[in-house]
Amino acid sequence: MAKIPSRIPYDPWKPQGDPADAAAAMEAMLSRRRTVREFSDRPVPQALIESIIRAAGSAPSGANKQPWRFVAVSDLELKRRIREAAEEEEQAFYERRATKEWLDDLRAFETGPDKPFLESAPWLIVVFKLMQDDRPDTSDGVYYVNESVGLACGLLLAAAQAAGLATLTHTPSPMGFLKDLLGRPEYERPFLLIPVGWPTDDCQVPDIERKRLDEIMVIHQAHQSGQG
Repeated sequence: MAKIPSRIPYDPWKPQGDPADAAAAMEAMLSRRRTVREFSDRPVPQALIESIIRAAGSAPSGANKQPWRFVAVSDLELKRRIREAAEEEEQAFYERRATKEWLDDLRAFETGPDKPFLESAPWLIVVFKLMQDDRPDTSDGVYYVNESVGLACGLLLAAAQAAGLATLTHTPSPMGFLKDLLGRPEYERPFLLIPVGWPTDDCQVPDIERKRLDEIMVIHQAHQSGQG
C-alpha cells in the first residue's frame, strides 16, 4: 500500500513586482522559443542539463507517479549511433510511411531524412515514459502516462528557453531503437528525443506565425447580477 504523505503548508512562488508583469515577461521569453536545427559546438555544462531536467521533474503527474525517465547523452559515438538508427527510420518515413498530405505540410520546413543535429547538438535528452512504477515503496500502477510525460517535456523546453538554450523535438517513428541503444528496461518506452545546445551565430528558422489569442482561447465569463 502506498505511503500517505504528511501535509505541509503550501509555499507559493511570489514574483517580484506586479504578477501581470511577471506573466508578460514569461510570455515574451516563451514566444521567442523556436525549433532549432543548427547547433553550435559550444559546450553545455552538465550542471545546466541537470537543472532543466530537475525543472521537468517538477511537473504534475497522475497520482504523483512521475512516470518519466530522462536519459542525457553527450557521448559522441552514442550520438552517432542514434543518428544512424534515426535516419534509417526517417528514410522509411519519407519514402513509404508518410501520407502525401503530411509530406506536403512538411515541405515548407524543408525537412528530410538527414538529421545532422543528432550529432551536432552537444546533448541529446531522450525522454522515456514508464509503464510501471519502479520505486520499491509504491504500487506498480501508473496513470495518465502520456499526459504526465507531455507536461514534463513542456516544462523542460521552457526551462531550456529560460537558460538561453536551443531545443528541437524529434520523434522518429518507430522509436524502439532508442530503448535498445540506451539499454533501458522493457517497461520504459521512448516518448521524445530532444537535442539541446546553443544555436549557431548564423542560425535561421522558418518565418512562421502562431495562432492569435482569439483563435486558441474561449472565455465563459461570470455575469454580475444588477441591483433591482
